[in-house]
Amino acid sequence: MAAPLRIQSDWAQALRKDEGEAWLSCHPPGKPSLYGSLTCQGIGLDGIPEVTASEGFIVNEISKKSIHISCPKESASSKFLAPYTTFSRIHTKSITCLDISSGGGLGVSSSTDGTMKIWQASNGELRRVLEGHVFDVNCCRFFPSGLVVLSGGMDAQLKIWSAEDASCVVTFKGHKGGILDTAIVDRGRNVVSGSRDGTARLWDCGRSACLGVLADCGSSINGVAVGAADNSINLGSPEQMPSEREVGTEAKMLLLAREDKKLQCLGLQSRQPVFLFIGSDAFNCCTFLSGFLLLAGTQDGNIYQLDVRSPGAPVQVIHRSGAPVLSLLSFRDGFIASQGSHMGEADLHMLSRWSCTTLPAF
Repeated sequence: MAAPLRIQSDWAQALRKDEGEAWLSCHPPGKPSLYGSLTCQGIGLDGIPEVTASEGFIVNEISKKSIHISCPKESASSKFLAPYTTFSRIHTKSITCLDISSGGGLGVSSSTDGTMKIWQASNGELRRVLEGHVFDVNCCRFFPSGLVVLSGGMDAQLKIWSAEDASCVVTFKGHKGGILDTAIVDRGRNVVSGSRDGTARLWDCGRSACLGVLADCGSSINGVAVGAADNSINLGSPEQMPSEREVGTEAKMLLLAREDKKLQCLGLQSRQPVFLFIGSDAFNCCTFLSGFLLLAGTQDGNIYQLDVRSPGAPVQVIHRSGAPVLSLLSFRDGFIASQGSHMGEADLHMLSRWSCTTLPAF
C-alpha cells in the first residue's frame, strides 16, 4: 500500500509569497509519519514560484496550478492541484452537500449554517436562497433538466424546488427520521430517498406520493445510488405488478450504504436482493462505475471496489488515510473522493480537497 502524501490545503496561496511556507507530510502504513515543509524562494519571470522542500522530500515539478512532490524514502509521490477558483462567501460554515447543474451553469449547496443556496458556477454569484426546511439540509441535487432541485433534511422531509424562482413545488412526507441522501431515477419522474429511520423509499414526483418502501434495514441509510444493471445480473422479479407511476425503474440496481457496516444492493423495480456485503466500518457513500462495478466508502477511510457479478470479495480496497470517506464520484477512467479529517470535521467552508484515482481496466 502506497504511503499517502498530504499538503497544507492553501499551499497555492502560501507559496506565492517570498519565503512563504506550507507544511507537508508522508504517512507510511505501520510506520511513524514524516513531516516537512515547502518554502518559496521567489517568483520566476513566468509567474511560477521557485519552491524547495525540506529534508526527506523533493519537488519534482511545479506550475501555476499544480505541484508534484515525492518522498524517496517511502517511494511515495503525489501531484496536488490548486483550485481554479474558490467561492468563500456563499456559506459561513461547513458545506454538507454540493451539486452542479447538467449544463454547468448553476451550483446548489447546503451548509451547517442552516442555508441552501443556488449560485452561478462561473463566479459564485448568489442567485437564490431556498428556505423551507426545518433544521439542517443534508443533501441537495439538481434534476437532469437543471431547472429543479431535490433536497432532503433532518426534518424528515424531501422537497422539490424551482431553481428559477426558489419556490418549493412539492414536499414529500413519510420518513420518520432525517433524510441523508437521494437519487433521481432517469429523467426524474421518480426519486429515491434514504433515511436515518432505516428505510429507502421510492417517490412519485407528479403526485407527491410514496410508491413504496424499497428496503427496511433497521439501520441508518447514509448513502443511496441508482444505476443501470448489466444484462448478466439477475435482479429478480417483483412479487407484485409495479405501479404504472413507476417510470424507469426496470433493469436498475439500488445501492444502499448503511451505518451497520453493510452495503446492500437490490433490484429497484423487483425489490429483490442482489447482494449484501459487510465492510470494515459504517458505509457513508456509494456510487456505480458501470453496469457491474461500484464503489463504496467507509467511516474508517476504506474505499471498496466491488463487482456485482461476484461481490463476495472486493476487486480492491483503497486506503489513503483513516479519515472518513464522505463522497464518491465517477470521473473519466477513475473517480473523485472526498475525505474528512480524523477529528470528523468537514474541510473548511469552501470546497473539499479532492483526490482523483485511476482504476485498472476490466
